[in-house]
Amino acid sequence: MKLRRAQMQDLDKIIEILADGRNQLAEKGVNQWQGDYPSRAHVKYDIEHGFAFLAESTDEQTIGALSLVPAPDHVYDKMQGQWLTDTDGYIVIHRVAIHSSHGGHGYATQLFEKVVEEVMQNHPEIKSIRIDTHKNNGAMQHVIAKSGFKKVGELVGVYGSTDECFVYEKVINRESSSNIKIAG
Repeated sequence: MKLRRAQMQDLDKIIEILADGRNQLAEKGVNQWQGDYPSRAHVKYDIEHGFAFLAESTDEQTIGALSLVPAPDHVYDKMQGQWLTDTDGYIVIHRVAIHSSHGGHGYATQLFEKVVEEVMQNHPEIKSIRIDTHKNNGAMQHVIAKSGFKKVGELVGVYGSTDECFVYEKVINRESSSNIKIAG
């Protein structure tokens, strides 16, 4: 899998992927993204500011979309909880979706791995990655936890007046194994 920065000509493709994600959530009874979020304006803004990415499989099929938003992200101003790091050097994963036609192949996990790899290799200023998801979105919570994120708090009423979300953070550890001392 690779991540490709989205261009304006990708707008409709991203909207299609997010609409498919909205439908998947509705089918599971999850009240996430069921209003006007994420909107076309959100996606256009993300593209214009270099935040939007497409996930492509090894055979170059577009399988998903996400946004990587740099700090500060004021969505978290109302978080009830405690961050693992006290830093402005973080990035936030928002608006993540894998198209249903590509579901069940582990692409969501690969997408998270690719984001962490990108941050580790090319962004030494980033100390942590943050994300949130609806309290009833068990599938996303599973992928987030499997990817090494820790639950650090909750948000209420940020995306919709009654939305309740769990907030997660993954601290980026760049210490190499060369620091390990072998006795003997």
